[in-house]
Amino acid sequence: MINKKLVTLLVDISLTLFRKNFFGIYHGSISSKTNNNSFVINTKDAIFDKMQVSNLCELKINSDDYSWKVASIEANIHNLIYTNIHEAKYIVCGMPSYTTAYALEHDNIMFEDYFGKMIFGKLEVYDPKDFSTWYSRNQKEIVGFLKKSTSHLMIIRGIGVYAYDRDMNELIKKVAILENSCRLLALKSTFIH
Repeated sequence: MINKKLVTLLVDISLTLFRKNFFGIYHGSISSKTNNNSFVINTKDAIFDKMQVSNLCELKINSDDYSWKVASIEANIHNLIYTNIHEAKYIVCGMPSYTTAYALEHDNIMFEDYFGKMIFGKLEVYDPKDFSTWYSRNQKEIVGFLKKSTSHLMIIRGIGVYAYDRDMNELIKKVAILENSCRLLALKSTFIH
């Protein structure tokens, strides 16, 4: 049975991230490590603005039982992050519009607003290159990138954002600042000099 406080936290955060366009209707994932051997993640049929306990499942780390069949398609990536990055307690994956769009045309994001500059300064955009082979490579490449990342997040061109943290508030703050900063960069580009 999944802890009620954790269910409430994941449901509330999912709704917030959905309203901020970090999650799509069926696009995205959110998880929490519950102990050294398991984590809770959304199911593959989760609708993020209507999440409830039935949209969450608990998985054993490095195990392959029936519960994995109902889990998000991102479950294997979350599993590897939890296995390889011990600071990870919470993980989100989504496709925030402004960040993803900005990453289509840039190799780095050079932040120009106060919060973006203070928190990130500059972030690299990861190019997955061949989309047709991405799902066979993504686990290794995402974990490898995140292990080296001091920001605890990865922006993947044409795919979206993976982020993790030890504290849910810090995690949400980072993805909110990232998306707001990219929105400002997009708005800035519409002004005629």
